[in-house]
Amino acid sequence: MTIDVGATHFLGAGTVCRIALAAGLLCALLPAGGCTSDNASRTGPTALADGPKDTGSYPNLNIAPQVAAKQLTKEETDAKLAQLKADQQAQLAKGGGAKPANQAGLGTLAKTHGQDTLKQIETKCDPALDPNCN
Repeated sequence: MTIDVGATHFLGAGTVCRIALAAGLLCALLPAGGCTSDNASRTGPTALADGPKDTGSYPNLNIAPQVAAKQLTKEETDAKLAQLKADQQAQLAKGGGAKPANQAGLGTLAKTHGQDTLKQIETKCDPALDPNCN
């Protein structure tokens, strides 16, 4: 903003052109200063080529952990899955997947059970709710 000339100027045409010219020059020079050498001359040994080393610190991530148990083969996995499917079918045949006979009664019990229990606790002894109450 210039006050000297009696007008307010935010980024006049000349300023925008100078900024655009500087940005263009910078963008043109960046690729020229990039990687000019090949990477083949700087290849060094990697950690995988040397193998695991015990550094004495905990945990040593260079050494693969030992497995806790023998892994299942494809045949063993298929046999276990077949056994589980057979057990599931046997359970369904017994009626394990059937719904309760009195579904509406269970819904009513779920809605009123908490309120009835709170009443019994608050009144300490209510013969209507607890027949064993003295």
